[in-house]
Amino acid sequence: MTSLEALALRVQLPAFAGTTLPADYAELLAEGLGGVCYFGSNTAGGPGAVAELSAAIRAANPRAVIAVDEEGGDVTRLHALDGSPVLGPAALGAADDLSLTRDTGRAIGSELAAAGINLDFGPVADVNSNPDNPVIGTRSFGTAPAPVAAHVAAWVTGLQEAGVAACAKHFPGHGDTAQDSHLELPTVDADLATLTDRELVPFVAAVDVAIASIMTSHIVVPAVDAELPGTLSAPVLGLLRDRLGYDGVIVSDALDMAGASAGRGIPEAAVLSLAAGADLLCIGSEKSAALVRETQDAIVTAVHAGRLSRERLEDAAARIDRMLDDLAGATAYDVDAEAQLGGARRSVTVDGELPDLHGALVVSVATAANIAIGEVPWGLTPDVVIAPGEPVPAGRPVVLQVRDLHRRPEVAVDGAAVVVEWGWPGPYAGTVPRICTRGYSRPGAAAVTELLRKAGWER
Repeated sequence: MTSLEALALRVQLPAFAGTTLPADYAELLAEGLGGVCYFGSNTAGGPGAVAELSAAIRAANPRAVIAVDEEGGDVTRLHALDGSPVLGPAALGAADDLSLTRDTGRAIGSELAAAGINLDFGPVADVNSNPDNPVIGTRSFGTAPAPVAAHVAAWVTGLQEAGVAACAKHFPGHGDTAQDSHLELPTVDADLATLTDRELVPFVAAVDVAIASIMTSHIVVPAVDAELPGTLSAPVLGLLRDRLGYDGVIVSDALDMAGASAGRGIPEAAVLSLAAGADLLCIGSEKSAALVRETQDAIVTAVHAGRLSRERLEDAAARIDRMLDDLAGATAYDVDAEAQLGGARRSVTVDGELPDLHGALVVSVATAANIAIGEVPWGLTPDVVIAPGEPVPAGRPVVLQVRDLHRRPEVAVDGAAVVVEWGWPGPYAGTVPRICTRGYSRPGAAAVTELLRKAGWER
């Protein structure tokens, strides 16, 4: 029989800093730690170094889950230095080609499998019904449930065909919020009928194509549970198990986020999430082995105190094992660069007529990305970078690059010849022509470059 201590490690998925496996993490893995989630500091060495790190993790624990956030477009860990080679969800949704979406998932899965990664925290299944959403935005396939559901199913199918488990997020739906759950606890004030007809539809589609895992969200849904966020709520996770009939792995969103652990700490959040029905706990980025031990102790103590049953831990571990056993063999698929560029051309839209851009400067407004995206490349290489509120340089036509302009009233666009919106294409009342890209990717940048060059821009 597996020891209680080993079970309390098996359900944890923490992260460490750096491109090599620390000795204390190797020890945890040998004792049964569930696995590791990669972040930017782990993938900074490039694909070869990532594959070596994965091999070291598997040498310590052959049954380790190795996970990453690789959504395509804005959210990329493997391409944090040069930008994603594939379109992100919002651009794929706008291109509206399910074959392209499936192929994108397969190409991402192939690259992850080659790097030794077996779980991808994607796709985002949230319906971005609130244009002011600060954390979902271009990570969503769109604003309507049915198209989002179709693209979620296609992306999941493609990824899992490449031998990597998919993880739809963030159940029961983070699209209708105006707060970032990394920083606070959002609320979705929708009744159960609205949730059923809007938020849950893409998750139903994911379940229908046998998705390997689904991630919880740190949001309060009063129609289901007026007190606890979804990650810690048995009624919310009960929707997934009982109403949607889902029998796979439930993954918690990162427990170091304020929406889960503020006021209670990560170890207590871990106990509550397991008790609510989660199986695999994302602990958060760059956590010490000491925190993993502290969380292990809290889980064991909770079992001895009767707050958590051993059977619940055994069930969680069994689901993780089934997910790994059910993975298809890794199959190599290459990115179809021409198809990605074609999709980018279809997804980019222009409001107004582009003026003559001969001699134009490219000016970027320096705005911080949300935590999920991180500090990754975006936009065309700028000639000038200005701060929000700083006036547009005078003397030459200006291509002004922005992200989520509709949420940043401090950004001045007067004096620009054209605005290039690399974020969510929110409401726009400006008189300056606007190009909307629906997120950054290398094919998206190529499509914008084509448009600008047709208007006379040279570089």
